[in-house]
Amino acid sequence: MPKVTYVDHTGQETQIDVPVGENVMHGAVYNGIEGIAGECGGALSCATCHCYVDDDWTAKVGGPSSEAEEELLENASAEVKPSSRLSCQIEMTDDLDGLVIHLPESQY
Repeated sequence: MPKVTYVDHTGQETQIDVPVGENVMHGAVYNGIEGIAGECGGALSCATCHCYVDDDWTAKVGGPSSEAEEELLENASAEVKPSSRLSCQIEMTDDLDGLVIHLPESQY
């Protein structure tokens, strides 16, 4: 099962298994990772799962998956960076084993 490392705003790392086909947001929420709220449950209607993809992974994960994701990111409460993504839109694959995600200090 692929692993994701979530790095909180203080630098603390938590590594968990996230099944292929599941999204990065659910991996965090189901495992009690602080820093991703996921209030809409992954319905692409809020930005409370905003994250930053680690520089080593940005090319593999790619940019926003849709115009809707881009629009929601524009309204994220934390600073939007080139590596910003909504974690509900990053679906795990075997190729993403080892993915590193950085979390903003706040989602609100």
